[in-house]
Amino acid sequence: MLDLVFLAMFLVVPAMFWSIRLAKQGKFELHKKVQITTALVLLIAVVAFEVDMRLNGWLDYTHGSAYTKQDIMKYLYIHLTFAIPTPLLWIVVIVKALKKFPKPPKPGKHSKSHKILGWLATIGMVLTSITGWIFYYVAFISSLV
Repeated sequence: MLDLVFLAMFLVVPAMFWSIRLAKQGKFELHKKVQITTALVLLIAVVAFEVDMRLNGWLDYTHGSAYTKQDIMKYLYIHLTFAIPTPLLWIVVIVKALKKFPKPPKPGKHSKSHKILGWLATIGMVLTSITGWIFYYVAFISSLV
């Protein structure tokens, strides 16, 4: 599951930037579909990951790491600093958009705050990805060899 989430993040970040470009091009319906689809794919991957981590643990898999448990935990906490609030923000952005934009979606009063919150969610997702990839390397890829 770690590998699946790692790969999902490689797809989510470019999809978010592509989706932002779609909105800038006035393709609001496609932007909406891409955002919702991306959010659902990531939600499924993260839920599956969390279930796997709770059932099987993960700390035992770090024994070959070149880093100490203390260092691994430090990288995990840095990652969680972004990984916890970002999906919550993304949910807020999507729910507000679904409630405040007309169907089909088009610019309106909510556009300015949507753009700001959307960019904050995007930055959060980029930082979640980067810190997640670093944590993945530190905990599971680096080795003492």
